[in-house]
Amino acid sequence: MDNQLFDFGMVGLGVMGRNLLLNVADHGFKAIGFDMDPQKTADLEKTASPGTVVKGVNSLEEMVKSLSTPRRIMMLVPAGKPVDDVIEKLLPLVEPGDIIIDGGNTYYTDTLRRYQYLQPKGLHFIGIGVSGGEEGARRGPSMMPGGDLTAWDHLKPVLQSIAAKVNEEACVDYMGKGAAGHFVKMVHNGIEYAIMQMICEAYDILHRGAGLTNEELHLLFTDWNNAELRSYLVEITADIFRQKDELTDAHLVDMILDKAGAKGTGKWTSQIAMDMGVAIPTIDMAVTMRNLSALKSQRMEADALKSSHAKTIADKDSLIQHTRQALFAGIIMSYVQGLAMLHTASKDLEMDIPIQNAVKVWRGGCIIRSTLLETFYEAYQRNPQIPNLLLDEKLSCLVKANIDGLRNVVAQAALNGYPAGCLMNALTYYDAYTTGRLPLNLLQAQRDYFGAHTYERTDREGKFHTQWG
Repeated sequence: MDNQLFDFGMVGLGVMGRNLLLNVADHGFKAIGFDMDPQKTADLEKTASPGTVVKGVNSLEEMVKSLSTPRRIMMLVPAGKPVDDVIEKLLPLVEPGDIIIDGGNTYYTDTLRRYQYLQPKGLHFIGIGVSGGEEGARRGPSMMPGGDLTAWDHLKPVLQSIAAKVNEEACVDYMGKGAAGHFVKMVHNGIEYAIMQMICEAYDILHRGAGLTNEELHLLFTDWNNAELRSYLVEITADIFRQKDELTDAHLVDMILDKAGAKGTGKWTSQIAMDMGVAIPTIDMAVTMRNLSALKSQRMEADALKSSHAKTIADKDSLIQHTRQALFAGIIMSYVQGLAMLHTASKDLEMDIPIQNAVKVWRGGCIIRSTLLETFYEAYQRNPQIPNLLLDEKLSCLVKANIDGLRNVVAQAALNGYPAGCLMNALTYYDAYTTGRLPLNLLQAQRDYFGAHTYERTDREGKFHTQWG
């Protein structure tokens, strides 16, 4: 092994880096990984599949020298300065034509900056969004590469081999120009935030509102996952309700503190959508709910001060059926908003994102994989340039068949005191987007009244201003 050249290098052998590199080796590529921690390089070699060629080294120079050219070097290190530090350490070691890959959750403008920095040096840089967690990395992730086409062509044989497969199609494809890969992954994570929050809201209404036990919730979510709600997140939710706590006699979910963590990608999605003028209220509320969850001590104090508490919802069977419909319609709204954001970014940020590719690679391997993605994929086959999936007749009919359930659950939540912000915002988005005349004519009148901001008219072209009062 000492004298042979390797096909693929990995910088950073945490769980994700190690698992992805072992996946590469399992598909016949000679894999070498670098980490400063000798224990991590030892773990890499110890966990390699029999018959594969895997080597761990503690010298970056040794790894680079051991790679065949053009070198394919992937970084899976924390986003931000660590990525820049690795790039600077690689620069004296690599040669023009080599490929450097950032596989982390990187802010898209950082990816664009690095691409522009390395291009004059003759180096190919590509940002790749990777979804699927530890298990996905090991057995088949969903991957979203964007930017350098030459790099994509060189990486395609490796990435197509290791990606998850759906209908014999690899869940990896080109996402567009510049930082499109990391942008698509960021929006993926925003959609993930929204779906997770809506599942939590459904759980709250059914558990506190209708008194369903964890055993009943396990059976219910298992049943839902065998029908139109079939998805990774619904599947793992069913499993969570069954898990017992090793330290007590309770179910583990009941022992977990209600403070949600976040790594920032959902917040990025909301911030950038605001800058772009794209409405993604369900994703925005998912970020807000995580922020509110962090205020645990304040929430406990406020809970003790309020005059009334959440009420029991009497008609359990009806609530279960409506919640199923509400979750289905709400999840569709999450995807609709995220994909509309990609449509705008494709044009406004000049990324030329083939959105059908994003939908295609999300069908397997990733956290937001769902049978719904087949429906979306078909919609983009019918019209690749559709700006919003609610304009697709088939999908619109699917939403209409479930929207009354969403209305009912939102009403029950509001009337009985259950915070269901994502479901509420999903309904508001649908009602606003499908309303031909919104009351914002009054808002424009107000703006013109106090600030002479002008307005447009319904009966003629041009900008108008009135001396009010």
